[in-house]
Amino acid sequence: MPKLFICVLLVLTAMLAACSKSKDADEGADENAATPVQVAPAERKAIHSFITAEAVLYPIKQANIVPKISAPVARFLVQRGDHVREGQLLAVLEDRDLIAGAQESKELYRQAQANYQNTTAATIPDDLTKAKADVESSHQALDAARTLYENRQALVHEGALAQKLADDAKVAMVQAQAQFDTAQQHLTSLETVGRAEQVKSIQAQMDAAKAHYESAQAQVGYAEVRSPITGIVSDRPLNIGEMASAGTAMLTVVDISHLTARANMPVQQAALISVGRPATISVGGTKLTGKVTVVSPAVDPSTTTVQVWVEAPNPGEHMKPGATAEISVDAGEIPDAVVVPVAALLSTDEGGDKVMVAGSDSLAHEHPVKVGIRSGDDVQILSGVNAGEQVIVQGGLGLDDKAKIQIAKPGSEDKDEDDKK
Repeated sequence: MPKLFICVLLVLTAMLAACSKSKDADEGADENAATPVQVAPAERKAIHSFITAEAVLYPIKQANIVPKISAPVARFLVQRGDHVREGQLLAVLEDRDLIAGAQESKELYRQAQANYQNTTAATIPDDLTKAKADVESSHQALDAARTLYENRQALVHEGALAQKLADDAKVAMVQAQAQFDTAQQHLTSLETVGRAEQVKSIQAQMDAAKAHYESAQAQVGYAEVRSPITGIVSDRPLNIGEMASAGTAMLTVVDISHLTARANMPVQQAALISVGRPATISVGGTKLTGKVTVVSPAVDPSTTTVQVWVEAPNPGEHMKPGATAEISVDAGEIPDAVVVPVAALLSTDEGGDKVMVAGSDSLAHEHPVKVGIRSGDDVQILSGVNAGEQVIVQGGLGLDDKAKIQIAKPGSEDKDEDDKK
């Protein structure tokens, strides 16, 4: 019995050893097995560039209407969603105090006008007339005093009159001369400097009154709030009776007859786009045709992207500002580019791009690449792959660098699967 037990134990040990060797052999065979892949050549050919990006829609025009005065809202003539035209009256602010102030300024202006007319037409001419009369009168008095003095002086020489009387006549003549000089100077002043300055002073008073009146009229006009553009009322935060404050928007009008889609693109893609290129804006199943209007000359330092604007007509105003859209820009054709199928493009662990190239040594070689534009199922390779190299388009995902591969014909894997079934 013990001998039989030992024999059975030896047989079992031999069988286990054989199974272990068989398993190790199978595992070794699996490790050395080639991975079936499909390949396609990297081609040098023309590729048409359509650059797509997500964008946000904005109105072509927007006006936040801010009143120039602070006053309660007396009337609103529009509601949110109403279409308005440029210059249309949208709201009226309380203006009774402004009208009263304008009326007061008007009357002050009229008073200044009357004063100006009175001064220029009556006061100044009267002053000139009086000054001329004073000159004439003083001139006559001077002539009389001179004649009297000369007569008395002659009588003094003849001994017929006392010297004192001649001296008195001389004093009277000197006084008459002084009165004549004063009258003459006053007349000259009125005719030159005095008259001009007086007219200027009255003119300035009238002009100041007129400016104050026009300012008061403008204040009354500011109570009427009008639309600066044609569009749709998108916001009306106030109600009738609430205070509208100068500097705070009381209405917003947007023009969405055209829309602008603003997208942030990588620098490499934006470099291929120029102003005026054809483009489309898509939201759901709706597509608008337009063109590129802005390619920012500066790179946003926070995102390292360039902003591109596409403008397009919005017939029926079906697309709305604020929605997310997709733009597609026709950037033109690159005539001589290295192109591979998009299926060959893989991501590296560092977040870059790579392709697996099938070498003549039946090994897969990892090539980091720099990608250019994409067009349909093709992608441009700027560096990392040369034309003519065979890139793996199927079976490359998860494949290690220098892994053993076996190039399969297209459809062979499907046939193998059918055979297994």
